[in-house]
Amino acid sequence: MTNSITVLIVDNEPGFADLAGEMLERQRDSIVAESATNAEAALEAIETRSIDCVVSDYEMPKITGLELLERVRESDPDLPFILFTGRGSEEIASEAIAAGVTQYLQKESGKEQYALLANQITNAVAQYRTETELRESERRYERTLATLHETTRDLMRAGTKREIYQSAVDTAGEILDVSVAVAYAFKPTEGTLEHAASTRESRELVDPKLSFEHGEGHIWDVFSEGESAYYEDVTRDPENAKTVSRNELIVPLGTHGVLVAGTEDDDGFDETMTELLHILAANTEAALDRAEREQLLREHDRTLTRQNEELTRLNHTNEIVREINHGVAQASTRTEIETHACERLADTERYRFAWIASSDDTPPEPTAWAGVDAAFIDRVREDGDHAPEIRLIRDTLEAEQVQVVRNVLEADGWDGRRKEALTYGYQTILAVPLVDSERRYGVLLVHVAGADSIGDSERAVLGELGETIGHAIRSVERTRAMVTDSRLELELACHDSRLLLNRLAERADGPVAIEGIIDRDDEVGVFVSTPRETDLTSLDQWASVETLSTVSEGDDEILFELTVTSSPFLDVLRTYDVQLRSATGEDGTTTLVLEVPQQVEPRSLVEAIRERYPETELEARRETTSTRTARQLDTHLEDRLTAKQFEALQVAHYSGFFEWPRESTGEDLADALEISPPTYHYHLRTAERKLVALAFDGESE
Repeated sequence: MTNSITVLIVDNEPGFADLAGEMLERQRDSIVAESATNAEAALEAIETRSIDCVVSDYEMPKITGLELLERVRESDPDLPFILFTGRGSEEIASEAIAAGVTQYLQKESGKEQYALLANQITNAVAQYRTETELRESERRYERTLATLHETTRDLMRAGTKREIYQSAVDTAGEILDVSVAVAYAFKPTEGTLEHAASTRESRELVDPKLSFEHGEGHIWDVFSEGESAYYEDVTRDPENAKTVSRNELIVPLGTHGVLVAGTEDDDGFDETMTELLHILAANTEAALDRAEREQLLREHDRTLTRQNEELTRLNHTNEIVREINHGVAQASTRTEIETHACERLADTERYRFAWIASSDDTPPEPTAWAGVDAAFIDRVREDGDHAPEIRLIRDTLEAEQVQVVRNVLEADGWDGRRKEALTYGYQTILAVPLVDSERRYGVLLVHVAGADSIGDSERAVLGELGETIGHAIRSVERTRAMVTDSRLELELACHDSRLLLNRLAERADGPVAIEGIIDRDDEVGVFVSTPRETDLTSLDQWASVETLSTVSEGDDEILFELTVTSSPFLDVLRTYDVQLRSATGEDGTTTLVLEVPQQVEPRSLVEAIRERYPETELEARRETTSTRTARQLDTHLEDRLTAKQFEALQVAHYSGFFEWPRESTGEDLADALEISPPTYHYHLRTAERKLVALAFDGESE
């Protein structure tokens, strides 16, 4: 039994040793007596067996009781040793006390002495065991502190939070000898405590998927309040369903989470265990703080490195763009602009190659390239609409924004370009729209080594380059159009009922024609001639018509002026810089004759009109030449006339003022423009004088 006391009785008289042992066993059921007849046998018994107390005679052959005491004290200074002798003297008692005897008792006759001896043995052993347990506890505590110190060093050397959590729970399981040791980490984005680490023994008892949300269980309460707590028999509480063991000691780890130790033992946790777990938790929190700071520093360093690299690339890109802009400004043709841009981009270590596809063709066709052989361009052309580059080009034109394929080797739809990407050494493709405020000219494609290797700043700079190229192309094409006499006329037939002229023709008994268009700042004046019997008074109720006024009435037709804010058809004419030469509507069809500048691709223009009016057909295409185009004359007039003078001249022309007999009077035109007749005649006569001077004197006034 665990509380028994083993007593070794040493006496050179075997009969007495056995008798004394029997008497002691009668006095205490817990005493188990053994005997030895000499000191040598006693020392051997002490070395080989667990002895709780030694009761020895003084007078023995060879080795006395005091000498035996000295030998015992050499190996165990605290083992209870009672000198039970028949020879008593103050000298012996003094020597025994000096040698470290526990008790000194003289042999006497009678049974009472054994009761006294049994009492002394019991008290001495109880004290010995208490002191031994205390010393062992102190040693365990010192070993535990040493373990904690070593763990602290490990925690501070740990590279990640996961390692810190795991080291903490392993140490808790070791020093506390508990069945459950688990850590939960707080996830700010989810607002929950998630399982972070647990000991091997805990994994069979704790579900790693178990988490705690706001207000769930004691674990969340401890974390939110920031104060540790000990809970006994928590499994008996039906409202606390989320538990890890019967008895739980929960310690918060600051804002990082909690450390939980659990046991099924009835004794639970004592003060020492609680103190040790608090020390461990404090060290763990400090380690987590350190790891978090280091992680932030590493992320900051990575961010700075990435920003420095991006800044270096951006500076290099800006330098390239400046050189391209300089070359573009000196170019005189669209081909020169596109070729220069591609060559300069390809002539860098940053970009593998570059090419431009024109939006004037269907599908878009490569028009310039550099840094890549013709085999790649031929492959794109052969694939046609099925080429992934063509899909990218169309997406870019539709969005009018820079598009990026971050990794050709992994992007959907780019499987057929794996061989080319590996052969030519690119993974990232940047598609830049070439646009100005009115038109889309194509897309610049830049191929870059590495995956996802284009930053936002570089992307924005190249996007601005696309706008610069677009403006430059428009500028050279406008310049070319101004110095050439060649013109292209397109004749279109529009059957769409939404077109304004078709809607007007529905109310007329005969053809309706647009005589002229005056484009003012915030509105458009349209002069329309209709048969004499036409009634357009209901047009005032149309949302697309702001005002309606009669300019003149002839024998066969009437001239009206309609004021409209704008229309999809007029917007297309402005965008492509196209002049409307004539427009006649009858029986649901309007015939349009357009004068198209050389820089405009006819197909793009027709498609733009069809987008607004699907029922439009191309009827004819004609090339025209002249020694001096009307456009050039318009340009000279606009340079010399004020806006009021130019408008007065246009209104007079469109209203038949210069016909004979006149189809309208100056007063009619003044009313249409809402000005006084003298003011109108002043503007008209001034415009006529300047027009005549231009015709006879050329550039002079």
